[in-house]
Amino acid sequence: MAKADPNPPRKRAPTIEDVPPGSARKAKLDADFSKLYSAHLRDVYSFAYYRVGNHHDAEDLTEQTFLQAYRHFERAQGESDGRPLRPWLIRICQNLASNYYRDRARRPESTLENAAPVATLHDTEHIVEGREELRHVFSNLNKLSEDRREALIMRFALGMDNREIARALGRTDGATKVLIHRAIKQLEKEMAVEGVT
Repeated sequence: MAKADPNPPRKRAPTIEDVPPGSARKAKLDADFSKLYSAHLRDVYSFAYYRVGNHHDAEDLTEQTFLQAYRHFERAQGESDGRPLRPWLIRICQNLASNYYRDRARRPESTLENAAPVATLHDTEHIVEGREELRHVFSNLNKLSEDRREALIMRFALGMDNREIARALGRTDGATKVLIHRAIKQLEKEMAVEGVT
């Protein structure tokens, strides 16, 4: 009698590439994904931009997020039980952004503080003050831990509610509420140290 293999090969999770092209199922998946893309492109890009601080890398992360999401879209639809998929997309982007930070030591970068301001026809004092305040917020936001920074970006830049943030971060609603509260308090403290309120 033959012994069972103690390390059987792992079965690959099905992806959208496994769906026959030209089938009605593929057409429906593509149409549904197109709607998801249209509905959440701005949120994914905004999250990526606030995480990495520059337009070029945010665009790359957004593209990578949707490419990865497309591959696993059918499975995500089935597992969502009708819940919105925005937290799932943000989670993918969050993971890719974490990889970005791990890999960024390999390539040169320009920090947000060194970036030239966007050229504008209206160089008013108000715009300059707004940019300076935003620079302070970004610099202090980067002093927060990754989970606190991401929670604040999701809450205030994307307008996600606590339940969506909890799903994106893989936490309970209560733990997410505490995380956001502590993140706000820490950011306020950091801003007060610099004299910015």
